[in-house]
Amino acid sequence: IEIIEQIVNIKIRENSPVETRLMSRDEAVESGAMALFGEKYDDEVRVLTMGGEDLSDKPFSVELCGGTHVKRTGDIGLFKIIGESAVSAGVRRIEGLTGQGALKYLNEQEQKLFRSAQVLKTTPDDLEQAVLRLANEKKSLEHEASNLRRQLAMGGGGASGAASDTKDIGGVKFTAKVLDGFPPKDLKPMVDDLKKRLGSGVVAIIALNDGTASLVVGVTDDLTAKFSAVDLVKTGVEILGGKGGGGRPDMAQGGGTNGAAANDAVSAIEKALAS
Repeated sequence: IEIIEQIVNIKIRENSPVETRLMSRDEAVESGAMALFGEKYDDEVRVLTMGGEDLSDKPFSVELCGGTHVKRTGDIGLFKIIGESAVSAGVRRIEGLTGQGALKYLNEQEQKLFRSAQVLKTTPDDLEQAVLRLANEKKSLEHEASNLRRQLAMGGGGASGAASDTKDIGGVKFTAKVLDGFPPKDLKPMVDDLKKRLGSGVVAIIALNDGTASLVVGVTDDLTAKFSAVDLVKTGVEILGGKGGGGRPDMAQGGGTNGAAANDAVSAIEKALAS
């Protein structure tokens, strides 16, 4: 995009003449004129040729066009690309501003830059570094908050319904928790922590958010030949009103829309272990 923008502005500064000719559409296309995006054209079309002082030589641009025009490319003044999007497979549309419109846009962007720098109490030149520092601080705080949430949940805070203590099911240690408002992205790290605490056993954690449920099941390595986390997750997901679920024998995840059935899902996993 930057290269295209540079090329266009170079051609604008060359201030070459723009030639407008009227001809049939077929003649225009045969002459090499470009028809864009499947637009409809009349039998007689306007063909614009520009880009180069000597238009008898191969011009930079030859297009079918029906809009208002300039006499020389320099009349355009400035070209600034402000967006691009997909039109069809392999074809993209570029949107840009010219002249006073482009200058107004650049001034507005500059004002946003100055206001953003003021908010962060820095200068526009140092804004990028200030934003990077802020992003790193945010990431660090999020990591710290995630650890605190897991520690609180593992200590019993936020658990509801399902048993929070470790059970012995046929000689296999099993820990389950149902956590209200717990971020689903923090479930796997928490399951890993609980697996380490158990040493040997199975862990099932369900996070409830806005009525939906996210389930993660972990199986310690010594038990994966006997129990598959994938099978246990599918058992729980079915009760939660979801479908499927997957992962590895030692860690799997899934979810469903019936968060109210979280305790029943834990019970189903317990029965699967017992059987």
